[in-house]
Amino acid sequence: MNVESEFKYQRILLKLSGEHLAGDQGFGIDAKVLKALAAEIKSIKDIGIELAVTVGGGNIFRGLVASTEGMDRAQADYIGMIATVMNCLALQDALEKLDVVTRVMSAIQIQEVAETYIRRRAIRHLEKDRVVIFAGGTGNPYFTTDTTAALRACEIEAEVVLKATKVDGVYDSDPVKNPEAKKYDRISYLEVLNQGLEFMDSTAISLCMDNRLPLIVFNIGVQGNLIRVLRGEAVGTMVY
Repeated sequence: MNVESEFKYQRILLKLSGEHLAGDQGFGIDAKVLKALAAEIKSIKDIGIELAVTVGGGNIFRGLVASTEGMDRAQADYIGMIATVMNCLALQDALEKLDVVTRVMSAIQIQEVAETYIRRRAIRHLEKDRVVIFAGGTGNPYFTTDTTAALRACEIEAEVVLKATKVDGVYDSDPVKNPEAKKYDRISYLEVLNQGLEFMDSTAISLCMDNRLPLIVFNIGVQGNLIRVLRGEAVGTMVY
């Protein structure tokens, strides 16, 4: 198979939310969701596309929520970073059960279970056809895993950020609360910032915009969507 001719992107960063891993149970990790996600990732690895993944921790702990309830914000964010490590290790296990070679790289040193993040080493893993899973956020409080995704994508020279969500793209308002919400097929980063759309935090949006890094928001819950996005099909919303 000629990967370059059939698929639009050759090196991607996939951003997964912790909430997606929780499935319908709303907390923790749903084994069925994790298994399905691992199968989707394997399907794109089998065709030779280089893949890095960042995973949120909201299914276990949300630092921003805890800080609004009185916890010190920095302390809460560090706890959230550790929650991402747990999710990344779970994803690693699910992938390696499907014979996908992975490396978990953490911005917080946890040497017993993950490599410490080093940019050049991460790129080398990708070149050796390993899935690189970024844990521990940026290693700093006050930054979300959305910002981590944008930052790591720039560092590894990814061609696109794929933000996997439970909805089928970007809307002008919450489609769950407003049935009349309008979906965008394409929207610029500047329009996102001007309209205050909250599918991704403004720091991440600005980082993508400044580095001319495209972003595709799509529903990961629909089987095969990941492959369709990579083929350049009109799936989700392109933010440019």
